[in-house]
Amino acid sequence: MESPVQLLNVLEWAHANALQDPGAGLTLVVLSPNDPMTRGQLRRMAELARGEGYEVRWEEARGGPAAPFQTIGGLAPLLRRAKRIVMGDPFSRYVQLLLTITRARDLVVVDDGTATMEFVSQLARGERLVRWHRRGGRPGARDLVFAPVSASARRRLTPRSGRRVEVFSSMPITETPEGVHITVNDFAWTRARFGPPRLTKGADLVGTSLVETGVVDSDRYLEAVKGLTKTYGATRYFAHRRESTDKLRRLAVETGLEIVRPELPLELIARRGPIGRTILSFPSTVVHTLPLALVGTEVRVAVCDIDPAWLTETASPRAQGFLSGVTGTARDVHRLSAVPTLPALPVVPAT
Repeated sequence: MESPVQLLNVLEWAHANALQDPGAGLTLVVLSPNDPMTRGQLRRMAELARGEGYEVRWEEARGGPAAPFQTIGGLAPLLRRAKRIVMGDPFSRYVQLLLTITRARDLVVVDDGTATMEFVSQLARGERLVRWHRRGGRPGARDLVFAPVSASARRRLTPRSGRRVEVFSSMPITETPEGVHITVNDFAWTRARFGPPRLTKGADLVGTSLVETGVVDSDRYLEAVKGLTKTYGATRYFAHRRESTDKLRRLAVETGLEIVRPELPLELIARRGPIGRTILSFPSTVVHTLPLALVGTEVRVAVCDIDPAWLTETASPRAQGFLSGVTGTARDVHRLSAVPTLPALPVVPAT
């Protein structure tokens, strides 16, 4: 696992498959990134996983030039013995490389948010595995060098006789590849383990890394956040782990929002509380996951669409369509129009 969300969803998958027993033989491997915030969240999630009785193996997978060779060499015996592999990011070059080693006949892809929607669609169409915000650009030199490994991983993730492939996801799956088993992640472990949360009177705003990935213009994003803050009285801004420090500092100064850097995935933060009665978000994974994690509470989730005028010149040609699809397929959320001329918020509690 390379992100805290992936690790959370492995715990959800284990709960759904009744693997809470420490003797179940599930070893969680963390391929640690360099980003400090992601590392911090992963360490907290690793503590939770150990508390549930699972073995966690922490790999400094990016700790220097020799780290990949040491990581792959150390994991190879475990991968060759494993009968089932549960992975979080099929787009990851690290994961794709490790897939060439395993002989497991049971492969499970757990939820990695909006990337899961794109992965399933690409697998169904027989396309090469490329993250949605990079599509439309020409492959770089590293992409071309790694292409044979990526193609091998795609073949490994294609079901055939003697090989079972499962996708465990809370995201809407519209194109199901032949032979792939789709299992719904309803965040049962999260709801059983935490909450219900204490609710505050105000609104909370969930940040996004669309600026950092080059999809949305930073000035347009700031204006959108200002509009939402003013219209709905938001007081806190839950930062995405990939958001830059400079952008967050500017947001705090110009909007007056309290910037919160969560130590756990937002689904757990919201379930533990305190959390606002209204949660405002841009198109992202949380518009699908928060209504599930907060089912039975009075929390209302609303999503603000990305105006085409906010996109950068270098954004993928399909960025607008993909982001609109993320919003349009969300359940139990209210869809807001573009800011700052936002309407009143007649949202419906999650049920």
